[in-house]
Amino acid sequence: MSKKIHLTLAVGDYESIRALKEGTVKADGIDLTVITNMNSDERHWRTLRNREFDVAELSMSNYLMAKYTGLPFVAIPVFLHRRFRHGFVFLNASKGIAKPTDLIGRTVGLRNFQATANLWIRGILEHEYDVPHRSLNWLKQDDEEVEWTPPRDLKIQRIPAGKSIEKMLLEGEIDALIHPELIQPILDKDKRVTRLFPNYRQLEMDYFKRTAIFPIMHTTAIKQEVVDKYPWVPINLYQALEASKKAAYKRMENPRIVPLAWFRSFWEEQEDVLGTDPWVYGLDKVNRQALETLMQYSQEQGLIGRKIGLDELFINTEAHS
Repeated sequence: MSKKIHLTLAVGDYESIRALKEGTVKADGIDLTVITNMNSDERHWRTLRNREFDVAELSMSNYLMAKYTGLPFVAIPVFLHRRFRHGFVFLNASKGIAKPTDLIGRTVGLRNFQATANLWIRGILEHEYDVPHRSLNWLKQDDEEVEWTPPRDLKIQRIPAGKSIEKMLLEGEIDALIHPELIQPILDKDKRVTRLFPNYRQLEMDYFKRTAIFPIMHTTAIKQEVVDKYPWVPINLYQALEASKKAAYKRMENPRIVPLAWFRSFWEEQEDVLGTDPWVYGLDKVNRQALETLMQYSQEQGLIGRKIGLDELFINTEAHS
């Protein structure tokens, strides 16, 4: 490693990668160009369809499908994005949906079916609230990142070109919408749209206390040819990303960093509930449980056809971290 190799890393613009992006933390032997100027959808598409980046933050659901279908990627167990998902089921307020089982037989919109957030929500609705995903009529707006043939018994259709799934919810053309982000009507406080779980924060904390799962959204994928040529890259990247995350935690100890009046109390509450390292990397018991659960949902919902071993999905970095 006398001469550094150049690699591109496409990720979200997170506090956890700030030190790596700014160069105060470096990956040994790697001259890293960190690219943060795109949203998740664009990054996932460009990674999977065009293979534009050497290393990329990638949808965990898409990565499972990529491995199942034989696409040439491997991952390190660095999970840059996690999010609880009870708060991302949105309803048309006029449809009389008061509880989860009221969704059965209804028409529910999606941007796409494969998104990790949507996979988690469907699995949680099915296993926690007795709403089987095959009991709903799905309408989706966008193409999928990975080529996929839906199961024959899955009721899923594409909305007409030019239509917006959010507008369809507002106008009552669909009953509900599952979305990875907060939709505009919620941000606008439009009374025509409500949440299935108004008390989502408490439900999410209860879910974590009961299951120990803080849902993993994204992993960190590397092109297989990079690993084949430079087998030391995954370990060095893992160590640098871990160091960058630790620098973020240290920085966030200063309550002046974030323009929130009660930031410090929120930070302390998070530590009480989630522990001191909620964004833990590696394949410890907690991460294995979350990954096994997501894989179960993926198989049940027809995205992958078999369970994939974690040793097949991830390069083992534990002995080196």
